Amino acid sequence: MREEFWDTAPHYGGQKEIWDALRAAAEADISLAQAIVDSAGLILANADMTLVYDEKGAKYELPKYVMSEPTNLIHE
Repeated sequence: MREEFWDTAPHYGGQKEIWDALRAAAEADISLAQAIVDSAGLILANADMTLVYDEKGAKYELPKYVMSEPTNLIHE
């Protein structure tokens, strides 16, 4: 589901570069994520990064499932 979200996210509006920065931040550790968010000029409306605005005011909504690896799966 996460891969599908990131593949289709730019079609919902906003800039592809911002979506790319959001993906990189979502997949990075916390200190690198903060650096990515800062360098892209993003404004976090929620601390969990599910609602973000860019410098032009465009809104980016991220579902919680793209923020971390699933923890409830059985590995075989």
